[in-house]
Amino acid sequence: MLDAAVKALSQILSPPMRTILWRSIGMALVLITVLAIGLQRALSWFAEYGEVWAEAMLGPGFHTSLNILSWIISIAAGLGVVLGGIFLMPAVTSLVASVFVDDVAEHVEREHYPVERPGDALPLGVAIPEGIKTALLTILVYLIALPFVLFAGAGFLIFFIATAWLLGREYFELAAMRFRPPAEAKAMRKDNAATVFTAGLFIAAFVSIPIVNLATPLFGMAFMVHMHKRLSGPRPELIEPARKMPVA
Repeated sequence: MLDAAVKALSQILSPPMRTILWRSIGMALVLITVLAIGLQRALSWFAEYGEVWAEAMLGPGFHTSLNILSWIISIAAGLGVVLGGIFLMPAVTSLVASVFVDDVAEHVEREHYPVERPGDALPLGVAIPEGIKTALLTILVYLIALPFVLFAGAGFLIFFIATAWLLGREYFELAAMRFRPPAEAKAMRKDNAATVFTAGLFIAAFVSIPIVNLATPLFGMAFMVHMHKRLSGPRPELIEPARKMPVA
């Protein structure tokens, strides 16, 4: 497993992968920016109109107190955008991975498994819904775990474990679906749940590193291509037949 992680790390910086890397980073930055602006607007609206509503309910005597509370919420909104961008990164990378899954997998298969039949490209109608489902599930799990952040960092541990499970699950299934029907890919992931989760810990550690985590879609996908190959074992039907030499 460590060998697969090292291979994935070395390959994402190789010249053939750099174009995909820059496209992936660009898409991730756009999504994070859009989400951050949306979050900031929502919190600002809440601070402004919530103060008006509360004053109408409580009376003018609470104007000063509500004004201070609104100011505190506005400051929290700014901090929330930064923290939100950090915590939403796994969800964002899930969406990005669903777009670039085949580009990354093809490079890995061509370089490390040249004698084996390459996988079939996933239709966007299959890959993108998988990314959306993982992103939404990630946000839901994070919202549930958020209150526990206040208790001795328990929330951060929950975040890490949840990220390992969610991203390990998605990247492995995307890699497997290039060779198997979706139902079979999911069944294989369940049969190897412990291994896939352990591999997911590598991806969770990668996505927790600021700036570096922008390359998570490439690392996660390349890593899980190797893991799928190793868990599949020798499969004669995936070996491309040797070309016959012309008779002299």
